Amino acid sequence: MSDSNHTGSSFLLAGLPGLEAVHSWLSIPLCAMYVASLAGNSLILWVVKSEPTLHQPMYYFLSMLAATDLGLSASTLPSTMLPFYMLGLRQVAVDMCLAQLFFIHTFSLMESSVLLTMAFDRFVAISNPLRYSTMLTSSHIASLGLASVVHSIGLHVPAPIMLKELPYCQNHLLSPSYCLHPDVMKLACADTHINSAYGLFVVLIVLYYGLISKQCYPLLPMLSASKPSTLVSPTSVLCCSSTRL
Repeated sequence: MSDSNHTGSSFLLAGLPGLEAVHSWLSIPLCAMYVASLAGNSLILWVVKSEPTLHQPMYYFLSMLAATDLGLSASTLPSTMLPFYMLGLRQVAVDMCLAQLFFIHTFSLMESSVLLTMAFDRFVAISNPLRYSTMLTSSHIASLGLASVVHSIGLHVPAPIMLKELPYCQNHLLSPSYCLHPDVMKLACADTHINSAYGLFVVLIVLYYGLISKQCYPLLPMLSASKPSTLVSPTSVLCCSSTRL
């Protein structure tokens, strides 16, 4: 295998520096967090699906958020982190690494998109309650969810393709225990200015979503106070508060 060959090669996961002796013990809290995330998000999806009174836009968006969280957890823990910390498997194939970083970044952007949509949902519900049911119908919610999925996937498709074409040096050591676009890009033995510009563009989009959500949520208490007839349910307040954290 050539030192710069990128086909059929592999990367090595470094893990947490200075904690190599307790990597096997770290797998216990990681497994517990994964099981808790899997159980909690699955419970949300099951409750929303089985309870007809929860078939409302706010709970549909909450289900989307739970689904993206499940995808993000499944992209990191079972594929590389648990095998690394539990079994000591440091080697990960390039193709698997590129697939993992694609799904991690895709689900991360999808989660930001859902949070932005939830902010818009609460804004419409409080500022214009009489038209809320007509503005956010089931078809509109499905369109928003589909647009979020297509947008997130389409924006991150170039990442693994561009990284696949790069040659890599002898040092195949990744700093975290999973694959991310910046860390893989640093291992390339070629000009990566295009990759850096692409990564910066994606980061700016995510920050833009976050800034919009941050600006929308503080308006909700003022809107509800200015409309005494509009009641905000405790569930919606809890949902908005949790998504701001």
